[in-house]
Amino acid sequence: MLFSADVKSRLRLLAESYERLSGRPLAPPSADLATWLWNHPAAIVAHGTQADPVFFFGNRTALGLFELDLEAFTRLPSRLSAESMLRDERERLLARVTAHNIIEDYSGVRVSSTGHRFRIERATVWNLLDEAGELHGQAALFEHWTPIS
Repeated sequence: MLFSADVKSRLRLLAESYERLSGRPLAPPSADLATWLWNHPAAIVAHGTQADPVFFFGNRTALGLFELDLEAFTRLPSRLSAESMLRDERERLLARVTAHNIIEDYSGVRVSSTGHRFRIERATVWNLLDEAGELHGQAALFEHWTPIS
């Protein structure tokens, strides 16, 4: 998968923020980061800091769950990844991440572009912080999900 220099830079920030906040590396040091994240079996997503944040990255696993291609996913406001009745729950999650910078125990329901619902469990959600502490967005990684009929 080819990513622009801007996206690659944001992915480096994603990985660096994860390591700073969790104390663990997200990817092996020798890995081509963009390729490693793209092919990771866990779902990895990230959005920016716009007033209505839009996803700038979703890996292959996440795109399959949300039933979108990368172009469509990177135009999607992240709030639309949750059903309207569950958006308050999502806002509480984001407030919790803002307060703590990283959480590793999030569970919640998400919805694909075709209306398929799935529950994510034990997700890690973290702030994308540069070395000066400036916020550039948020990211999530989850490897446990269950379809909801």
